[in-house]
Amino acid sequence: MTVSNVLRGMLMACVLSAGVTPLSFAGSSEQFHLTIPTINQEVEIDGDFNEAVWQQAAEVTLKYETSPGENIAAPVTTSAKVFASKSSLYFAFIAHDPAPEQIRVNLRDRDKSWGDDMVGIKLDTFNNARLAYQFFINAYGVQSDSIENELTGQESDAWDGIWYSKGKLTDKGYQVEIQLPLRLFNFDDRHPLQTWGIELIRFYPRNKTHRFSTHKIDRNVSCQLCQLGTATGLEGATQGKDLQITPSLVANQNNQRDASNAGPWDDKTHVEAGVDLRWGITPTTLLNATINPDFSQIEADAGQLDVNNTFALFFPEKRAFFLDNKDYFDTQLELLHTRNISSPDYGIKLTSKTDDHTFAMLAANDEQSQFLVPGNLSSDIAVIDEQSHNVATRYRFDPSKQFSIGGLVTLKQANDYHNYLASADIKYQPTKQDTLTAQYAHSQTAYPEDLFTQFCNNNDCNQDLADCQFGNCALNERVLRTNKEDEFDDGMLNVTYLHERRNWYASSQYQSIGRDFRADLGFIDKVDVNKFVIGGGYMWYPQDNFFNRIELGGDWDISHSENHELLEQEAEMFIEFEGGLQSYMASGIVQRKRVGRRHNPSISDIDNNTTMFDETLAWFYTNLTPIGSLKLELDMYLGDDIDFANNRSATVNMFNPGVEWKLTESLVLDVSHRYQTLDVDDGRLFTANLSDVRLNWQLTLNSFIRFSTVYTHIERDPALYLYQKPDSLYQDLGNELLYGYKLNPQSVFYLGYSDAFVANDDIDSLTQDEKTYFMKVSYAWLL
Repeated sequence: MTVSNVLRGMLMACVLSAGVTPLSFAGSSEQFHLTIPTINQEVEIDGDFNEAVWQQAAEVTLKYETSPGENIAAPVTTSAKVFASKSSLYFAFIAHDPAPEQIRVNLRDRDKSWGDDMVGIKLDTFNNARLAYQFFINAYGVQSDSIENELTGQESDAWDGIWYSKGKLTDKGYQVEIQLPLRLFNFDDRHPLQTWGIELIRFYPRNKTHRFSTHKIDRNVSCQLCQLGTATGLEGATQGKDLQITPSLVANQNNQRDASNAGPWDDKTHVEAGVDLRWGITPTTLLNATINPDFSQIEADAGQLDVNNTFALFFPEKRAFFLDNKDYFDTQLELLHTRNISSPDYGIKLTSKTDDHTFAMLAANDEQSQFLVPGNLSSDIAVIDEQSHNVATRYRFDPSKQFSIGGLVTLKQANDYHNYLASADIKYQPTKQDTLTAQYAHSQTAYPEDLFTQFCNNNDCNQDLADCQFGNCALNERVLRTNKEDEFDDGMLNVTYLHERRNWYASSQYQSIGRDFRADLGFIDKVDVNKFVIGGGYMWYPQDNFFNRIELGGDWDISHSENHELLEQEAEMFIEFEGGLQSYMASGIVQRKRVGRRHNPSISDIDNNTTMFDETLAWFYTNLTPIGSLKLELDMYLGDDIDFANNRSATVNMFNPGVEWKLTESLVLDVSHRYQTLDVDDGRLFTANLSDVRLNWQLTLNSFIRFSTVYTHIERDPALYLYQKPDSLYQDLGNELLYGYKLNPQSVFYLGYSDAFVANDDIDSLTQDEKTYFMKVSYAWLL
């Protein structure tokens, strides 16, 4: 039976089951119910509740502690008032505290106040347990918002809406006032009364982080959005015009030079105007468009150490245009990763949800064609110096609360290159403890005839293959995967099953990725792999103990190439603890065998062409907050590894401590350092250090000064390298100083400076080779 027939059978079985399963999988009034009155008055968001309209608002109490206590009575009182106008939802929270001096609150940038005392709102505007908006506010009114996606099980705080809040400390605790304009939300305004899923939440961090809620949360139910309560009301609610136009002006001066001879600077100045459009065509349909966008990174990526690694590094998306309603495109696989669209001149995106149907479309050009070249032992980024056109379209149908079926199509195309992908996926929950997901994708790709040449070692692709052995061969796996004369195609299948209960869970996964499958608008870094995983765990919830949650678990997996050649077999056991000092600790041991690099890189064979290595690795991770102003973190592992540069056994030690120190309520220092060594039989192959230091001074709720520096220092012993002679020393240093003023997430002013330094065997000391001055101003007109 073919893969497509298997998938077709699974789809049919799930559809038939979905039609007859009498289970409720969305917000329920049995959990909690709130009737929101509509009052045609507005209030000033100032943190006080002096207006008479608040006396007419609905009032509710957060009665329950859902974590670490399991639906016990909340130890402190939290009340909230709610009402709606024709254009906004209003909330007022009063958070009582018997010891107000212990309230944890800091002046931070948006989405950076986690760990503070805060209150929050979770809203599912379609009440179908698919997506929920989340809004959290600390006692100073600092905002954090995100989208929770039940399909992927992830929360994304990259989404930023324009809403309003004000908080203030009182002698009895703190209080927060909030306005959520209805233009924020996608919802169906054809109904005279709305029914939304809702939960009101308070986080109370002391020795442990206590979570309070309006209703009980059943730990025996795996779905979180299924356990929302309901809110009815918002009579006659509409989004209004919901038109936002954001013009912007960007200017930068970039200076570069050759650091090896400290040559003259090459200066380039760039000034460009652009405009973004955000139009709510209907309350359920949103159009985003951008012309000449500034898609530069305002905030530097976190430092990553790329050493003894054969696969490309992953960097998350941060650009606002791609993040708005990003969740509408999400599937279980990373088939759309928009950082593969690096420098667009324009973009357009349409997202819509009506009844049980969700649709999303994205189109953008790119000044170049950038994509990932995957393999089963390595991957890398390829770049074609040609403009490309990029399109992604997603559709999802939710015929019942238990069942979703969807499709995704992506296109990336340049002159002599294209990648087309089509995918179908399902999610089925036959019970509140069981979840089945499946996804199949098929791609069709054509590469330029000379694409493989950019991956040839020493730029020599004509070496005699009879002399091609590991270490002295111009060819490698990326050459094998890109040296294609004709169009090629292949498929990918992923099936997972998860059973979750209060005290235990079990899961399994099967994934098959064909050797010629490509997802060039996504991030699939392995192909020519079949992998099977099975695992599970057991949880305890001790009472009156330092630890309030303990989990013991593990899994076993095995991977083969498409020719049934063993790539890796791994078993892992771990234990996790959550408890006092807001602590989380986890430790585990991994026993595996896996292959190294190919002896003869000119052929893709694994058997008789690789060495199988046995490894035992132990790891440990913890983070804790011993005092309110100090958070400590440690990640470490040690044991066996592979020296990929020389294809031999090695021993690795990795030590990665981190500190977040709130020096004052507005000044925060984040420091992390990664120390890694690799030893072989004859000595230490390399010692690598990466330091990442970030200092943030939040001047007001709207303005900040931020400094960051990332320093990499790698020392190697060239005498221990068998096939190459790398530099004995490599250093680089990147710095950034940024002033920012945010009236809201889209109305901003940035002024900054960044530079870069490098050193190696030919450059005795750190020498500056790049510096940039930049400015951006934008303003969101809400019409």
